[in-house]
Amino acid sequence: MNRAAFKMKLKNASYIDEYKKRHDEIWPELKELLAGTGVSDYSIFFDKESLTLFAIQKMSGDGGSQDLGKNPIVRKWWAYMADIMETEEDNAPVSIPLPEVFHMD
Repeated sequence: MNRAAFKMKLKNASYIDEYKKRHDEIWPELKELLAGTGVSDYSIFFDKESLTLFAIQKMSGDGGSQDLGKNPIVRKWWAYMADIMETEEDNAPVSIPLPEVFHMD
């Protein structure tokens, strides 16, 4: 099992409740897609001071959620989230991979 961590950013701290609401109501087809590609134990945390979202996920294969950008469900989700997150021109969230420097089981 591999792990991946990355950070993203909200446009404004006032968007955290909406961000949480949208993820609490994550689309079943998106959840199914993630699980079907081996993504599990996926968590996102928020640092209010920096507006940074920190995500970590386990993956049973080589790819994770960050490798699904061509999927229409993912592209629709990106468009849905673009009003509250910092994004690239194609609505992909600005996402910065974080290398693992320590892990303890």
